[in-house]
Amino acid sequence: MADEDLSMNEDQLLDNLDEANGEHEAELMNRLTNEQRLQIIEFYYQNQCSVRNVFRALRPIYGLHNRPSEQTINAIVTKFRTQFTLLDIKPTTRMRTVRTEENVSESVAEDREMSIRRRSQQLGLCYSTTWKILRKDLGVKPYKIQLVQELKPNDLPQRRIFSEWALEKLAENPLFYRQILFSDEAHFWLNGYVNKQNCRIWGEEQPEAVQELPMHPEKCTVWCGLYAGGIIGPYFFKDAVGRNVTVNGDRYRSMLTNFLLPKMEELNLVDMWFQQDGATCHTARDSMAILRENFGEQFISRNGPVSWPPRSCDLTPLDYFLWGYVKSKVYRNKPATIPALEDNISEEIRAIPAEMLEKVAQNWTFRMDHLRRSRGQHLNEIIFKK
Repeated sequence: MADEDLSMNEDQLLDNLDEANGEHEAELMNRLTNEQRLQIIEFYYQNQCSVRNVFRALRPIYGLHNRPSEQTINAIVTKFRTQFTLLDIKPTTRMRTVRTEENVSESVAEDREMSIRRRSQQLGLCYSTTWKILRKDLGVKPYKIQLVQELKPNDLPQRRIFSEWALEKLAENPLFYRQILFSDEAHFWLNGYVNKQNCRIWGEEQPEAVQELPMHPEKCTVWCGLYAGGIIGPYFFKDAVGRNVTVNGDRYRSMLTNFLLPKMEELNLVDMWFQQDGATCHTARDSMAILRENFGEQFISRNGPVSWPPRSCDLTPLDYFLWGYVKSKVYRNKPATIPALEDNISEEIRAIPAEMLEKVAQNWTFRMDHLRRSRGQHLNEIIFKK
């Protein structure tokens, strides 16, 4: 074992010595000027292409100990024969696109809505470089445009008056927001279309595959009532044989009488205010009669004891929270039928925690304050979270 270890140590020492010699020869070769390398090549061909003869011929010029070694001479000759040059060739590097922050910054200042792809084409930069300049160098971020309901001039004073009424009630009772049952309907369309860009059929021949799409896709109309403690619903509007229908006066009143009022009694919801928007089926004479009979003067509606301002979906939690939240979840498993879609809607609504609904209702109080300060205008401070 000792002889084997000694042999292994000797081999390792020889390898380290060869490596050191190689590095030393490379260093000597790099120290030679181009004229000195040319001189070595001339001596090489003048002395019968013999490296040993060149080594001897260089002794009078460099001295006994300063002349290049035979390994260095051989490396110079080999380089000349294989690369046809005596110069040091630096490795080529890929030309990188110049990142001009100034040009991109000026482009953004001129047009903030231009896409990254269009901007990169206009500036002659690649897409990834343009993205890095925008995000990392300039520190700008992409923001989506916010869609809001168009307001008419006469809407502003009505919105301001409603905010003042709400803030007065909150001043009397800071928990007044818990006494309001907000209500609304929404349409959920059956998501049954095919995205042709993401659908491919592989084969040797054209399969002539088509999919027929209905002119009017199926949908279900859903009603919900939301308050700080929970959600009443969902209620799906259907006709006598169970087919999905839209809401009208008779169907709305049937929902109030046969669904909402029994549910409120079951949940022991007393001394509650009821809110609805100004849809015709809501404000029909018979519908208003049912509300007055059951809520007295404690309901909010167009033509009601407390007037609900028109075009104010930003003031009801169902529009600024519930419908968007539920629609972002119910299509994840791509329901193929209306019953499957309805099951998803019911499941997602039941899964909303009470703590979230409390925060949503509290947000309504903040909106009333912003609405008064904006004098009925859009709630920019909330929309853009200033």
